[in-house]
Amino acid sequence: MKISKSAQREARQLFRRCQVNGLVDGDRVRVAVALLLAKKPRDYIEVLSRLHRLVKLDLEQRTARVESAVPLPADLQADVTNQIKKTYGSGTDIAFSRNPSLIGGLRIQVGSDLYDGSVRTRLEKLEQSF
Repeated sequence: MKISKSAQREARQLFRRCQVNGLVDGDRVRVAVALLLAKKPRDYIEVLSRLHRLVKLDLEQRTARVESAVPLPADLQADVTNQIKKTYGSGTDIAFSRNPSLIGGLRIQVGSDLYDGSVRTRLEKLEQSF
């Protein structure tokens, strides 16, 4: 779906107004959407679509998934959490999960950034080198 430049600009402005200290505030987004739906300006559906996309991308960028073959001890979880928050900011939500197929190591994904230090990936790379 093609979006007009004015709708893109308006959505970006709304998105900036929905941020508090660099983080998206859910209450402000709800109010902005409600006001937009009440007024129904020209191209408001395109603006809502673009705003939805911007909010979704921002939330993905601030969500970290950490996978390990075995449950991580609390001190290691704290170290990983500190490193992620140091790199990506304090507003990052971090979820730890267990993935036995990794065999060992960690796999960390924050938005589109992937840090894969798992044994499975190393074995796959070794296999490809032959």
